[in-house]
Order: sequence, then C-alpha cells, then structure tokens
Amino acid sequence: MWGTILSEWLSLILRWLHVVAAIAWIGSSFYFIHLDLSLKPREKLPEGVQGEAWQVHGGGFYRIMKYLVAPAQLPSELTWFKWEAYTTWLSGFALMVVVYYLDADLFLVDKSILDLTPLQAGLFSFCSLALAWLLYEAACRSGLAAHELPFAIGGYVFLVALTYAFTHVLSGRGAFNQIGAIIGTIMVANVFAVIIPNQKKIVASLLAGQTPDPKLGQAGKERSVHNNYLTLPVVVLMISNHYPLLFATRYNWLIVAIVLALGPIIRHFFNERHAGRASPWWVWGVAAFGMTAIALLSAAGPRDAKAARAAPAYAEVEEIVLSRCSMCHAAEPVWSGIVTAPKAVLLDNAEHIKRNARLIGRVAAWSSAMPPGNVTEMTADERAVLAAWVASQRL
Repeated sequence: MWGTILSEWLSLILRWLHVVAAIAWIGSSFYFIHLDLSLKPREKLPEGVQGEAWQVHGGGFYRIMKYLVAPAQLPSELTWFKWEAYTTWLSGFALMVVVYYLDADLFLVDKSILDLTPLQAGLFSFCSLALAWLLYEAACRSGLAAHELPFAIGGYVFLVALTYAFTHVLSGRGAFNQIGAIIGTIMVANVFAVIIPNQKKIVASLLAGQTPDPKLGQAGKERSVHNNYLTLPVVVLMISNHYPLLFATRYNWLIVAIVLALGPIIRHFFNERHAGRASPWWVWGVAAFGMTAIALLSAAGPRDAKAARAAPAYAEVEEIVLSRCSMCHAAEPVWSGIVTAPKAVLLDNAEHIKRNARLIGRVAAWSSAMPPGNVTEMTADERAVLAAWVASQRL
C-alpha cells in the first residue's frame, strides 16, 4: 500500500513541477518570439542594434533593444533563460518514468495491439526517444534545416510516421505521450545543445576581444524558430491523456497528424501579427476545418469496433462491467496496487453503473481507454454491448 501512496504523491509533485516549469518556459519563449518580431529599426540607436521596442507592463515603461550579434562591450550581468527548459524536461522525464515505465502494463502496453512486457515497452520508448532526437539533430547539422519549407515538410512526415508506428506498438495513450515526449526532447535539446552553447561562445569571443561569428546566432535563431512552431502541438499531446476520444480511437494517428499541422498554422497567425504584417485570417478557417475533422475521426470508435446492435438487457451490461471494471472501481479494489477507486468512480453495483453511463460510454465503448492497457481483456463485442446500452439511455 505504501508503495502505491508514495508513487501517487511523487506523480503529483512531479506533475506540479512539470506544469509550472513548462508555463515559465513556454511563456518566456512566446514573449521573446513576440519581442523579436515586433522590434523596429529607428534612428539614433546604438551601433549594432537591430531594433527596439517600447512596452508597458505593471505600471512601468520598458525600452528593449536587440543587437544583431552582440554589443561591443558586455554588461556586468546577463540573464540566461535556460533552467525553465531544463526543469521542464527533467521533471517530465521523471514523471514519464513514474507513470509510464513503472506502470507500463497499465499505461504503455496494450496487449490487444502488441503483447509486450513492461521492460520491452520501456526500452522501446526510451530508445525511440533517443533515436528520434539523434535523427533530427543529424538532419539539422547536415544543412538540411537551411531549406526551411522542405525541412518542415520532411519533419512533419517524419513525426506522423513515428506516430503511426507508435500506435501499432504501444497503447494509444502511450503513443500520444511518446510522440509528445520526442517533440519536447527535441525542443529542450535545441536549448541545451545549440542555443545556450552558441550564446556562451559569443560571450567568450567578446571577453577575448574578438568579433563573434554571426553564424552562431543564426544557428540559435534557427532552432528557436523550430521550437516556436512545435510548442502548440506538444501542449496538446501532453494533455491528451485526459481525452480518451483522442488517443483511444481508431484513427488516433490521423488526429495527431492534424494537430501537428494545426499548431504551426495557428502560430503563423500570431507571428504575422507580432511582426506587424497583415493578419492571415484564413488560419482560423483552416483551424475550424481541422478541429471538425478531429471531432469526426474521434467518433469512429475504437480500433476493433463492432457494428451497432440492438439495445441489450441491463443484466448483460452489468455482467461486463462487474467482470472487467469493478476490480478497480469498487469501494475496496482488489486489483494489485490500487487502493482506492481511480478518480473516485465506483462501478460495483447497478446504481453506480447507471449513474456513470456517460463515462462508461466515453472510456470503454466509444473508445478503448478503459480498462487501461486492456488488462482485463474486454472484447470488441463487449464494447459494442456497452455502446448499444449507453445509446439507449436518456443522458
């Protein structure tokens, strides 16, 4: 029991830290992208200054200037924006270990997709995480990233292909988390391996009385742009585990493909506005179309969904729920490691089952999110029975 309680509290602490750090990182990233795009060249600026911006916040006025490469003389203090990114990744990976690796049989493995052991699933997850980043890094360092549009299209196809592969190896929830973790790793590695080291090289050159290489700043800017367009998709993927109709339905990989396209398109709208150019209002039409497509795809049901059938007798429904769900969703769960009913949802008698009919439909009939990892081996026919019963209820 104490191991379960410790795991739960550790998950809470790490999730709290992860969310706070991510807010700090994404917030500062969005701010600096806005600032960079809104800088205006003006007369009488110091030598080497690319542009300036005047801003007002909290009752104060701020004048901000950006140097094209670096000032001729460094100030006595510099503020580095890096620990927000590092803390986000470290806390996120630790959370991934606690939730997905230590409970791989529930959240990473789905034996109806591929019969993996928890160790095999964990190794697959970790190795694919490292390999995907290495491939991205090699592509960037080869010079391919200099060709922005082909590189963006190639990167998109690469991520969609990974998603399709993951949904045929891991559980739907595990696949969404995996692709989100890969994108997050790429983003943090851009900060750790390129942006900050290049900034340090520029500082070292200035301290040595040398002229910094402008290519260092250009490379950092390139990676910063990548992070800018990846941010919105990774946020959706990281919260997707709360939405079973996204990750546990038949076309989950197509849903990710749409999200990966919509995120950069929406960022394009704000980037254009921040730069003072004409707002591309067409973006919201594309976004509405994409979200409608996601809604339709999420309604397709689980991967092995059966055809609709007539409303069953309640006794048949109760037998399925009691045999597949109530070992965890009971006042006194009997599943090893579960000490209280998940999310306080009880499914151990007729009153509780009928009260939670809508929830049962969402997680076990219209999707295959529950049982997690299908550990109790609910069949496609049983899900069809639940779907028919839920449809017959007046909800």
